[in-house]
Amino acid sequence: MRLRKDRTQSGFTLVELMVVIAIMLILLLLAVPRFAGAVKHAREAALKEDLQTMRTAIDTYTMDKQKGPQSLDDLIQNGYLRAIPEDPITRSKDTWVTDNSEAMYSLDETEPGITDVHSGSTDTGTDGQPYSSW
Repeated sequence: MRLRKDRTQSGFTLVELMVVIAIMLILLLLAVPRFAGAVKHAREAALKEDLQTMRTAIDTYTMDKQKGPQSLDDLIQNGYLRAIPEDPITRSKDTWVTDNSEAMYSLDETEPGITDVHSGSTDTGTDGQPYSSW
């Protein structure tokens, strides 16, 4: 005695598969732009945090040593930073742009040095400002 399968229970039809694939594509088209935007916002938040950390280290170094750091490596060698963070926008440690000033910010300061740091990226942030001006 053989069991016969009914034709109605044999599987999905081509139309059903096409509908499911179309629904999946629509959902993907909605999700991908949101995901890309979330990634950009996360990188911008990381950039702001890294800039704040490095600026605080520069200020602390300047106040403690009575002179500005001559390079970002001075901050590492003297224990103000563990490592130079990777620029989240350019994904490189070597693209940070430093501002040097001849002006003294403290009466006790004996030597000028780095006063600020910026991203080396030429891209524009979600606020319309270039990352290099943050």
